[in-house]
Amino acid sequence: MKIDAFGSGIELHAAAERAADFDRAGYDGLWLAEAGRTAYLSCAASTLAAPELDIGTAVATAFPRSPMVTAQIAWELAEASHGRFILGLGTQIKAHIERRFSTVYEHPGARLREYVLALRAIFRAFSGQERLSFKGDFYSFSLLGMWTPGPIEHPDIPIYLAAVRPWMLRACGEVADGVHVHPFHSRRYLDEVIIPNVAAGAQRGGRDVKAVKLVCPVFTIVGDSDEERAEWRQRARFQIAFYGSTPAYAGVFELHGWHGVSQRLTELQRAGDIAGMAGTITDEMLDVFAITATWDEMPQRIADRYRGVADRIILYFANEAWEKGGDEMEKWRQMIYRTHDLVG
Repeated sequence: MKIDAFGSGIELHAAAERAADFDRAGYDGLWLAEAGRTAYLSCAASTLAAPELDIGTAVATAFPRSPMVTAQIAWELAEASHGRFILGLGTQIKAHIERRFSTVYEHPGARLREYVLALRAIFRAFSGQERLSFKGDFYSFSLLGMWTPGPIEHPDIPIYLAAVRPWMLRACGEVADGVHVHPFHSRRYLDEVIIPNVAAGAQRGGRDVKAVKLVCPVFTIVGDSDEERAEWRQRARFQIAFYGSTPAYAGVFELHGWHGVSQRLTELQRAGDIAGMAGTITDEMLDVFAITATWDEMPQRIADRYRGVADRIILYFANEAWEKGGDEMEKWRQMIYRTHDLVG
């Protein structure tokens, strides 16, 4: 099991510095989210600064970009990273696709599945394996000619998809190389929803489910005193509340019997009551959706929850620790090395 860091796109010189620091801290990889900045440019800066790190998007928004545009970007990043780039894609929610990106959001599961198939056809054409000829229900590609970027050394770019609900998880099992498990998850949600639906999709696609990797972001509430853990506890409460306010993710709460929580969070978010949102997340919920431990205990707690299930874990608060620098980063470095010793 590999241990990775998480961050968003930042100013590119800072992105390069951060990647080098993460490499020195012992992380295996770095996953970059799209927020106010794109993930792809930070991926480029990061891989040039830290060529030993695996680099991936977690996740880039698929639908605003044509599969051809995404394929071109991924191809260059695979080349620059010497095959260490992993393309992580997600649908985003309908409001963002339609109102922020002014893009069509219809049949998102089927569309994203076809997006992956189109990418692979384009990659084969880039490699010269076959002429570009892809026609689906949503995308069609038949012209490349002199505009191909040409073959590269590592053309088999892994494609991971973000998924929460069963229909998207089954699509992942059918066509993806990996699943970006949402940070808002529990071990029970992994066992009862994610793994069975990925397996069902793999069976439908005639694939071995072991070919589909699971990447699990982890909220860590770590420290040797209540005071030290307090900041991470509050960060975890806010992130769980923020993600849980998305109606599409209500099932994660409901699996544990917490009905109506997502609706309440949505109402508080619309009212601008951020403190109220965080306050809705109880200590019991934190125990389910995050891991709380001392510095010495955390590696074993991570191993106990994810060993044998996750192929990679992502320390969700790695960027915040990096921003603190100094002593904080040294504590995280030691935790990472001890965790490596436990999970291999």
